[in-house]
Amino acid sequence: MITVSDLLKQKGEQVWVVEHSASVSEALRLMAQKDIGALVVLKKGKLCGIFSERDFTRRMAGGRSFNLNSPVSRLMTSDVLTATPKDTVEDCMKIMTEHHIRHLPVVDGERLAGMISIGDVVKSIISGQKSFIRQLEDYISGRW
Repeated sequence: MITVSDLLKQKGEQVWVVEHSASVSEALRLMAQKDIGALVVLKKGKLCGIFSERDFTRRMAGGRSFNLNSPVSRLMTSDVLTATPKDTVEDCMKIMTEHHIRHLPVVDGERLAGMISIGDVVKSIISGQKSFIRQLEDYISGRW
């Protein structure tokens, strides 16, 4: 089973963060620059939320006006689901599917250890399945 730790070793532990007091405009600009769909939101160095494209679009679709200079904390999701390095990618897929989310911050105790996306998880699962299929083909054909 592939763990989140294995996945982070492959993809890297880079996590893009923003302070809770940063403006929505700043957060959106950073997401566009880094070509990412979500940012971890910190308050005094601790995870306090996640801000995603989905948070922004839902607010815009809701028809309520707001200022792009508003703090990102007004739009972020504060009830953040997380993964640990020991979780399996299958565990993460289950969480993401059940809760309809696309990003999971990875925490190791108090430390922010990374961020994984649904794309990372799907790629990992597909790669594992391809490897398993190759092993079965080798076994069946006698190349084992």
